[in-house]
Amino acid sequence: MPKLKTHSGAKKRFNLTKSGKVKRAHAYKSHILTKKSTKRCRRLRSETYADATNEATIKKMIPYK
Repeated sequence: MPKLKTHSGAKKRFNLTKSGKVKRAHAYKSHILTKKSTKRCRRLRSETYADATNEATIKKMIPYK
């Protein structure tokens, strides 16, 4: 079986937990933060899990993580 290539974008964005869930960061936190409330920015800082419908696709993109 040949080695699989890891998707470069996915390896920077996703991590796997020990239980097999996919961890991800929130979107909309990079720029134009002045119009976003402090409460909203604080909520966006926390990590969350990817939806179960996308998990299989993401795991294929990061086979060795």
